[in-house]
Amino acid sequence: MLTREQSFEQMLLGKTIKPEGWLGKLRLNAQSTAKALNFPPARHDDWRLTDLSALLQHTFQPVDTYAVLTHEDIADYLIDGTIRLVFVDGSYAPDLSDVAQANDAIVVGALTERLGDQLVEKSFAQVSVVDDDAFSALNTSNFDDGAWVQVNGEVTAPVHILNIATRREAPTAIYPRALVVMQANSRATLIEDFAGIGEGVSFSNAVTEIVLHDHAQLQHIRVQRETNKAFHFGHCAVESDKGSVYTSTALAFGARVSRHSLHVTLAGEGAESTLNGLALIAGRQIADTHTLIDHAMPRCKSNQLHKCIADGASHAIFSGKIMVREGASGTDSAQSSRNLLLSGKAHIDTQPQLEIFNDDVSCKHGATIGEIDADALFFLKSRGLTEERARNLLTHAFAAEIIEKIPVQSLVESLSKTILDERMKAGV
Repeated sequence: MLTREQSFEQMLLGKTIKPEGWLGKLRLNAQSTAKALNFPPARHDDWRLTDLSALLQHTFQPVDTYAVLTHEDIADYLIDGTIRLVFVDGSYAPDLSDVAQANDAIVVGALTERLGDQLVEKSFAQVSVVDDDAFSALNTSNFDDGAWVQVNGEVTAPVHILNIATRREAPTAIYPRALVVMQANSRATLIEDFAGIGEGVSFSNAVTEIVLHDHAQLQHIRVQRETNKAFHFGHCAVESDKGSVYTSTALAFGARVSRHSLHVTLAGEGAESTLNGLALIAGRQIADTHTLIDHAMPRCKSNQLHKCIADGASHAIFSGKIMVREGASGTDSAQSSRNLLLSGKAHIDTQPQLEIFNDDVSCKHGATIGEIDADALFFLKSRGLTEERARNLLTHAFAAEIIEKIPVQSLVESLSKTILDERMKAGV
């Protein structure tokens, strides 16, 4: 088994960076930052509950050749009626993508094809926290390509960014990236989808940056359903300007070990955010969710509901912080963490937090952990359902409050079927 330092150093190897241009300089700085920060130590406050020993058993190599997939290979993940961008092992796949429904209100494509765009240069790596997050720095140093989404008006077709990790003979590290800029008064729905094909070991280190200018509105759905031999670390940073509305629904089903960090800065007066999250895991899976809602300006609102469902010997972690800065008067914020244990060996840690530097606020939070209601289980069994089917129905009912908030009905139906028919099948 590698040490934490050796594992992180291995991920930095094999990437030659050309220093030319604004991106080359940014990559070099990010590489230096990643080396300086290194892998977070076991005692690090944000990582102390997350067992990374399974990750440290592997030596991850960068992707050197990219798999060629067909539409049949990814058929299970396609969503009708969307503007689709597909990335295979971090590389844009135009033959699998479909942007026919894009109109004058949206510009989409591969990030590396737009490096000459001043808006890209102005926005890239400005929202994500590279200086104090080793994995964001590692992605900035090593990413091969990414999605570029610029919304200038109202877009009715959802944007679907599909990231596929493929099976490899040796463990590989891939670096998905996305940059989304919502111009003033624009409207859009974004689906970020992380999936895996085959049973190879992979490490996905993803970074998404989102900027909402004045009065923009974004519905952001994030689905992580990689294979249970995969490792997935994702970081999403959001900056919301005056009067903007950001709504997130983040779902974690897959991966042996996954971590999702979501940082939302309400940087304009009257900005609003709603964060909905669900982790559904079993076997020896670990799902870690860290969120920060930063109320930086007056009269902003936030509401958060996060649910964890843990079976087998799995471990779910939720750490959610709401920060109200000095001067952010009129803040209205609420946070709820609700959790369901399906096994005596499963483990859930929940840490809702408030950090307030202002008196003129309305803030509240709470957390609950329980088991499946025995009376409800008995009732369903008395109506002829098997215990497994009854437990699946009750689990689905608990999860449905989150899933049904997704504004894409076909995706809601697909995810509901996953819970009802295949719940926990891949515990390892």
